[in-house]
Amino acid sequence: MEKILIVDHEVINCNQLKEILRDSYDVEIATSVSDISNIIDMYAKDIATVLYRFTMEGMDGYAFLRMLDDKGLLDRMPVLFVNERGAAELEHANTRLGVYDFVHKPFVAEIVRRRVSNLTELFIYKRGLEQKVESQSITMNKQFKLLKVQKEELNKSKQNIVDILATVIECRSLESGDHINRIKGYTDIITRRMLKDYPECGLTESMIKIIVSASALHDIGKIAIPDSILNKPGKLTKDEFDFMKSHTIRGGDIVNNISGIWDEDYAKVCYEICRYHHERYDGRGYPDGIKGDDIPISAQCESIADVYDALVTESVYRAAYSKEEAFNMIVQGEAGVFSPQLLECFRRSREEFEAYLEEHRS
Repeated sequence: MEKILIVDHEVINCNQLKEILRDSYDVEIATSVSDISNIIDMYAKDIATVLYRFTMEGMDGYAFLRMLDDKGLLDRMPVLFVNERGAAELEHANTRLGVYDFVHKPFVAEIVRRRVSNLTELFIYKRGLEQKVESQSITMNKQFKLLKVQKEELNKSKQNIVDILATVIECRSLESGDHINRIKGYTDIITRRMLKDYPECGLTESMIKIIVSASALHDIGKIAIPDSILNKPGKLTKDEFDFMKSHTIRGGDIVNNISGIWDEDYAKVCYEICRYHHERYDGRGYPDGIKGDDIPISAQCESIADVYDALVTESVYRAAYSKEEAFNMIVQGEAGVFSPQLLECFRRSREEFEAYLEEHRS
């Protein structure tokens, strides 16, 4: 049985209302300010509706509403003011303050029961909805946390697979174990500079993370290149070089064949980097000869990182260039052709590139 609180300093009014409501509700009566505070503090969670006489001695209706508001009860404990008939202006004012309905004297039993019943049922339903929403929110938060953990575990597994594949490539091409890490580092530097200086390029923080991770697979197609070509110390013949260039196409095919282990965005960037990282901005690259901004930004950023690392790193057929030489060769177009924006970002990132090289030099 729902609990109703009747507040009026005139006991006769309280008894009349109690008599009307006692068959349907558990009725509490407060005839003084101290009674009000004690009963509300004791039954705050149980009181379904309050009938309050606006001219209650010691606490008028405004003060009563403020007290409920201060206790955080005004939204869950509906108030019907008990008042004389003909006080429409006063009732309008109190409606704006949070009063839901009015009970007029002299009391008409059926009207009192109906108004109390309607308001009580409305708020019981409202509280039930709020509890359902709260319960669903708790469940959704738990599911979100679980999905977040699963996503983190999936990302770790994905990165482990990438690292394993990259290690296989390094072993095949006799490169040091730091090569892939340097490529990722340089790619991170240049993409973040592009995001900062040229936001119109379309990069985002989440996309940068994908590009940096996927950059480790840029040469995965070299798995299909014979050692006699891959690690030949001298200059390649035309046929050998043509076969070597096919690592871009083969890499894209490999990525497509294993793309089920990662999401669509990651697979797309992996493919772009593998296939297009040897394209040139002037259209004279390979394998497709695309040019300008038709080259995906992911491949453009990885490409300049790859070229820089190749220049400053010793290989099987030549010594490493100095940092100064490598920088000048790139900006002067002697080591590939890059977009003006990308070159400007490279210029502005020179100190970061060189500091990263010193920190991660093999």
